[in-house]
Amino acid sequence: MRRVTVLEKASFKKEGEGFTNVLLPHTWNNLDGQDGGNDYFRGKGRYQIDLPAPSEGKCQYIQFEGANHIAEVFCNGEFVGVHKGGFSTFRFELTKYLKEEDNILEVVVDNDAPDIYPQHADFTFFGGLYRDISFIEVDSSHFDLLKAGSEGIFVTPRNTGHTRLDVFTVDGEDCIVKVEIKDREDNTITTKVEAGKEHVVLNLNVSDPHLWKGLKDPYLYSAVVSLEKDQILCDQVIIQYGYRSFHVSPSTGFHLNGESYPLRGVSRHQDKKDKGWALNEEDHDQDMELIKEVGASTIRLAHYQHSQYFYELCNKAGMVVWAEIPFISIFMDKEESYHDTINQMTELIAQNYNHPSICFWGISNEITMGGESEALYRNLCDLNALAKKLDPSRLTTMAHIGTVKADSPHSYISDVHGYNLYLGWYDGEVKDNGDVLDGLHRQNPDRALSLSEYGADTVLSWHSASPKNHDYTEEYQAYYHEELLKIFASRPYLWATYVWNMFDFASDRRDEGGCKGLNTKGLVTHDRKIKKDSFYIYKAYWTREPMVHVCGRRFVDRAPGQRDIKVYTNCKEVTLSINGKVVGSVDAQDHTCIFKEVEIVQGENTLTARGDGKVLDTIILKGVDEPNPSYVMPEETIVAGNWFDEETGQALTLEFPEGYYSIKDSIEDIMSGSQGARMIGEIMGLIRGDFNKGQAGQKEEENQGFGRANDETMKAVKSISLERLIKYGGQEIEPKVIVEINRKLNMIKK
Repeated sequence: MRRVTVLEKASFKKEGEGFTNVLLPHTWNNLDGQDGGNDYFRGKGRYQIDLPAPSEGKCQYIQFEGANHIAEVFCNGEFVGVHKGGFSTFRFELTKYLKEEDNILEVVVDNDAPDIYPQHADFTFFGGLYRDISFIEVDSSHFDLLKAGSEGIFVTPRNTGHTRLDVFTVDGEDCIVKVEIKDREDNTITTKVEAGKEHVVLNLNVSDPHLWKGLKDPYLYSAVVSLEKDQILCDQVIIQYGYRSFHVSPSTGFHLNGESYPLRGVSRHQDKKDKGWALNEEDHDQDMELIKEVGASTIRLAHYQHSQYFYELCNKAGMVVWAEIPFISIFMDKEESYHDTINQMTELIAQNYNHPSICFWGISNEITMGGESEALYRNLCDLNALAKKLDPSRLTTMAHIGTVKADSPHSYISDVHGYNLYLGWYDGEVKDNGDVLDGLHRQNPDRALSLSEYGADTVLSWHSASPKNHDYTEEYQAYYHEELLKIFASRPYLWATYVWNMFDFASDRRDEGGCKGLNTKGLVTHDRKIKKDSFYIYKAYWTREPMVHVCGRRFVDRAPGQRDIKVYTNCKEVTLSINGKVVGSVDAQDHTCIFKEVEIVQGENTLTARGDGKVLDTIILKGVDEPNPSYVMPEETIVAGNWFDEETGQALTLEFPEGYYSIKDSIEDIMSGSQGARMIGEIMGLIRGDFNKGQAGQKEEENQGFGRANDETMKAVKSISLERLIKYGGQEIEPKVIVEINRKLNMIKK
């Protein structure tokens, strides 16, 4: 029988340092990957791990559930193998390398591998052995552990009850393969036995199966698959799976088991404050409980393969999942990078084939950020074809950056698709989202459309009674999400919507709103301790258990003109009391109640909101005479405060003279004159040059029909400031170049 030992300790060192003892799982970027500066360690780390003594007559394997980006494995000094791709499970057989005792495993992990995705993205690429490592012993006859990191068993259920199992064995020719299908109460429903061979196909039938119905009833069956030889059990694996069907309509959205089932949910990254990617089961459980609390019905597990444990949580919770590979942002037209996308897609599907929660395989995210090309198009088409070949039962999808045109060839590759739109944050106004979505739907009425990302950053220090785009206040983020939810309510054609993001997450290159190293678009903080006000507007829309939430509990000091009280609720009516005295009642409109300029006294006030007389929420506010200036974000520039000319050592600064242009002006305003238009052309060339590094040798004819993103990019970004464009689109532009751009603009009169 199989024996699995999870390895918990290792010795570790980075390049140029000595060994220290660490606990597994482990990442070396848990702190420097979240503190800002884009200076976290990327390179090689070396682990030494003591292995258990092998059992005589058994086969031994080592299993890694995740090592980023590349892992080279050695046993007792001998090279065992290398794995490329930072997010999937992989195994190596160790049998021939092991001694009777005192076996040492050495693993060299590199999170700076230039040809492996991801390379450019808005998140930290944590290095290390950040998921569990296990030592596995099996009999010589066993299920194939080298089948793309899977269990070697693939269950294909139909909601009619027909169930096919594809079972792959090693040395199984003299064995039998036995399958028992069990219900949730562990009752055996049906069994089947077949003679063993390398690939065994078993067909069974479950009469009138209990369907997996998402949040309503996530019913799971178990397939107990055994490999027996001479009536002795050699190996056994238990696969949980579910019976369900689904389809997506371009006009009415997602349907589960023939019934309309709107997918409204969140995206998730796999990191947490001070832990990076090295999460344990308790961390995953906490994330799932928060996602369940907000009422989501779907999760986009971005931008890579997540932990098997979390996919299993999704099965049990009834979450519909979009699972994807890290083919993200910047296309690398290299043979090794192409094979990396194919390998990562193969492993994603093989290892997650049995999860009923997964309905969509994501082939890319914003991969046209550097422009469209024939080579990129072919890569995407090959990924889509591979996914359909490996798993015809699910749909493929991809997330476009907002500049992809509706008639772009990329709009027709996957079965369904989505757009990442940040209107009301990076550009445009919140209300524009509805018009843009309607336009995309109108231009492609037969293509199922989702909103694959949307969001706005907030830093909980900043507050305003009159929030505005990019003031980073908690109030603007809440307003932004209120408006998006109204837009979704009248657009059933959206097959899914995904908040970016459920949790704040590490992005070490970021320095926004006075917060370094984090993307702060989450509904919940990076440490999971604070649910922002925006969390509760979703809870009000998506849950049925009565709830009220008084907004603004961190906006404590309230001067006259700042005393509107907002309450989110799924109740019909909310009554507000201040210091025990009832102020009044308001009917909920769009799950929101506003009490205008309430009378609070100087000093501390207790405000209590009651929903339908049943549920309540209380906050403490202070009445003050003047607005608290500490709630207003200081005027910021993109200068990090530590820019210096390498030759002279002089500090690099930006100036903003009155009456002249600067990077703080909008692109549209700068382009209003001929000098400014030429300048913008040069700047866009710089930004595109950054995005297209490595593609300079691409033939001009390959871009025919695919190079139209530039005009569309200009239309999409013209209303935003040049400063914001540089932040969002050209993060690698050197500081001295930005200073020179600003200096030249300072010479142009308005």
